[in-house]
Amino acid sequence: MSQTNDNNRLIAPISQRDHTQGAMNAPIVLVQYGNYQCPYSGEAHRIIQKIQQEIGDQIYFAFRHFPQPQIYPQSQKAAEAAEIAATQGKFWQMHDTLFKYQTTLDNGYLVEYAHQLELNVLEFLRDMTNHIYAVRVAEDFQSGIRSGVNSTPAFFINNYRYECQLDVESLLQGLLKGGNSCNHKL
Repeated sequence: MSQTNDNNRLIAPISQRDHTQGAMNAPIVLVQYGNYQCPYSGEAHRIIQKIQQEIGDQIYFAFRHFPQPQIYPQSQKAAEAAEIAATQGKFWQMHDTLFKYQTTLDNGYLVEYAHQLELNVLEFLRDMTNHIYAVRVAEDFQSGIRSGVNSTPAFFINNYRYECQLDVESLLQGLLKGGNSCNHKL
C-alpha cells in the first residue's frame, strides 16, 4: 500500500515512535526531517533551539531522520547512533552532540561521543556494527519521501509543508501563523 503526497501534507502523523520535545497539546506542531551531516540541517538545529527558547511551551517538536549517504556519507551512521542513544535515554543529548560536531562523524568520533554521554559503549558498538536501528532510520526516511521530502532540512507546521525562508524570524512567523505566511519561497 503506497501513499503519495501531492499537496505538501505530512503523511505520517506524530506517534510514540517519534522523538519529541514539548507538550503534546501545544498549539504548534513542528516536524523536521533532518540530516546530521547536512550544514543546512545544522543551521536549522540552531534556529529551532532559539525558537524553542522563545516560545517553548507553545511548540511540540518532532525530529525525523532523513539521511542522504550519497551526498553525506556519515549521515546514516550518525542517525543510527542517535537511535542507539535513544534506547539508553539520551536521544536529545546525542542529537545536540551530532549537530555540534557535524563535520566529525566518523566511527571513532561516534564512539567518543557515546563515551562522553556515558552510554554503554559496548552496547553502542554492538548495535552500530550490527546496524540494529537501520530499519528505524529507513522508516523515517520513507515517511519523508511519502510526504514529498527530497532534501534537508524539511519542515511541516501543523501537518503542512513549510517552504519559506529558513531563519529565526521567518520560521517563527510561520509557526505563529500556522504555515506558509511568507513572501519569499526557498
